[in-house]
Amino acid sequence: MTPSPAPLRAQLHCHPSTPAGVTLAVSAEVRAGVDALHLRYTLRGDTTALRLPSPSAPVATDGLWQHTCFEAFVAAADEAAYQEFNFSSSSAWAAYRFCAERARDTVAESRHPVRLSAPLAAITPEALTLTARVPAGALPHSPAVLSIGLCAVIEERDGRLSYWSLHHPGQRPDFHHADGRTLRLAAPLN
Repeated sequence: MTPSPAPLRAQLHCHPSTPAGVTLAVSAEVRAGVDALHLRYTLRGDTTALRLPSPSAPVATDGLWQHTCFEAFVAAADEAAYQEFNFSSSSAWAAYRFCAERARDTVAESRHPVRLSAPLAAITPEALTLTARVPAGALPHSPAVLSIGLCAVIEERDGRLSYWSLHHPGQRPDFHHADGRTLRLAAPLN
């Protein structure tokens, strides 16, 4: 049996135009398994100061990015097309396909619908950890290398939103920008 590769770990950075009102640290881990991409997000700080979604059914839900959620943007390296995956601590999730920056490909979404397992969240007053799995069949087909952007939207009790990412390429938060997908990872087998 081949050992699973160690996860890549990275700190997410808050965009300077959307500072958090409370002290937070957000990190992420990603690992390509044999048949899936495994993600783990860790938020450290006073979670009681945050607006966290209530538990819900583990179903595809649009608009998760309007509140606290964790995101992954995945493309085959050097390709314009990409996929967006959103995960909420409520157990809701979302998956989108784009043929170019912010150009949603609803035809591909209807031809190849994605069904994800519910993300799992553990919340204490000092931390929130969310783990998620994206099956290889939901990722770009047969690339050798994936280009990945890991991000988070954090909502505080007063409604303030802060935007976190591995890299912010612009003056405003923009998770869809290709230059934000800075992580390179060998793709899982599909």
